[in-house]
Amino acid sequence: MDQGWFKTHRSLWDKPIWTEATSDQKVILLTLLKMATYKERQWEWKGNQYSLQPGQMITSLPSLVLQCGKGITVQKIRTALKRFARYGFLTDESTNQNRLITIVNWDVYQQNDSLETAVSTGSQQPENRQVTSNKKGKKEKNIRTNYPAVVFDESSDYYQLALALHETISRNHPDNRRPDLGRWANDMEHIVENDQRTIEQIQHLINWSQQHHFWQTVILSPAALRRNWDQMVAQVKQEGERRNGQVYHLPKRPVEEFQLDLTKGEDWFYQEENTSV
Repeated sequence: MDQGWFKTHRSLWDKPIWTEATSDQKVILLTLLKMATYKERQWEWKGNQYSLQPGQMITSLPSLVLQCGKGITVQKIRTALKRFARYGFLTDESTNQNRLITIVNWDVYQQNDSLETAVSTGSQQPENRQVTSNKKGKKEKNIRTNYPAVVFDESSDYYQLALALHETISRNHPDNRRPDLGRWANDMEHIVENDQRTIEQIQHLINWSQQHHFWQTVILSPAALRRNWDQMVAQVKQEGERRNGQVYHLPKRPVEEFQLDLTKGEDWFYQEENTSV
């Protein structure tokens, strides 16, 4: 393993790739930075010549799991690599046996002249230190523009969930404007990755909410879906228990005024209950 250190720029901590990442994804990201080669390497294997450029690594999913440590699984690695690629942080080329991962803009974050600048600055006069600080600030400003906007594949699960929510909302609200589906897809990713919801759960709750007379007026974005998730799930469970005959709530009125009319059937019972709440 290479000795020494690697650098991470402060601007990385302010970007969604870090701020919106799970704790496991942060471990994976830092592990990738640690594993990337810091200089060009060449070697021969089975008669073939191979080379790696700075910021690249040859690895495999099991190797990444081993390097990341306890709690990291192959599926978490796959999800993280796809997410990092969407943010333009890396490229990932896989084969049957291994994969070539390239950290984009590696040279920007690992420039060798920074350490020399820090050493030489220590011997400069105080008035020169402010000039060095200003130059560093300009360099940081340029680095902040390196990441492209996140673009989701329209065939991805997150984009399809965003599209499904938009289409069901439009059926109830025909005048609703078309949203930024890329941003909605990003929100759907947070629901899956950060909140640990499944694709099937999200699909079910989208359909249920847009058929409900109250929730269809509230759930008008993935953010609203995420914010009201627990309350809606509790209501879905309650309705399911009532349909299965497990829980019954009598109308909220004095017992002597309540008369059960069996000729009106089960629908009347729920109608009475709902009108009395």
